[in-house]
Amino acid sequence: MTRRSAAQRTGVWCRAVTACVAVCAVATTALADDSQPRRSGTEYMSPTLQALQRDDTQNPAQLWVREGEAQWSRVAANGRSCAGCHTGSAWHDAAVRYPAFDGTARRPLALTARIEQCRQQHLQLPLQGPDGAEVLALSAWLAQRARGLPIAPPDDPRLRPWQQRGERLWTQRFGQLDLACSHCHDQRAGARLGGAPIPQAHVTGYPVYRLEWQTMGSLQRRLRGCLSGVRAEPFAADADEWLALESWLMRRSAGMPSEGVGLRP
Repeated sequence: MTRRSAAQRTGVWCRAVTACVAVCAVATTALADDSQPRRSGTEYMSPTLQALQRDDTQNPAQLWVREGEAQWSRVAANGRSCAGCHTGSAWHDAAVRYPAFDGTARRPLALTARIEQCRQQHLQLPLQGPDGAEVLALSAWLAQRARGLPIAPPDDPRLRPWQQRGERLWTQRFGQLDLACSHCHDQRAGARLGGAPIPQAHVTGYPVYRLEWQTMGSLQRRLRGCLSGVRAEPFAADADEWLALESWLMRRSAGMPSEGVGLRP
């Protein structure tokens, strides 16, 4: 059997989403019924994939975790390291409490941006972006350290405008298919799209290894994929919309246990 090209896979996805439009077009942009239990994306996977995610000796995401662990203690050219500043159990829960407001920047920082800030200011290393190899590895290591902890975005009033903006984006229609995030992940969660179940999209396992990608990816990469799926132009790489959406999604997932690094189809 020949492997589909990226263009072919994109075409299959777009046709599947188009087939779903007739079902979703009549839906309103209201959020899901609060009486429905929240479910992690893991619960929508097959037992085989669930077992693969749980097995740290087989889950391919663990390669990034091990690299991130090594980077945590690696000494940069200027003689400094992450572990040199963040001693003991410091940052063990960082993955469940970001984005957090940064007083100096006067804006929230996602965990990947905080990693970038430290790398640039203290280790004198170049910026990479949220899907840079070293940033992903450190994100995976920190996510693994927080596995089992409840997601707990800071109760900071300075974050609320960003969370509210993200909530508006969540219910805003995008692209040629004229769909909002809430149409699929709130109103149609549990239904199937292109043969795959639609999850509720709680951010309990990021960064995530996707079998479709054959690599690890950030939350921003996943959001970009959703926008492309509804035939919308993704925001610029440094756009505030990504940060607003992440702020809202962390608040929406508050209280759910972190799974560490996730694995998805």
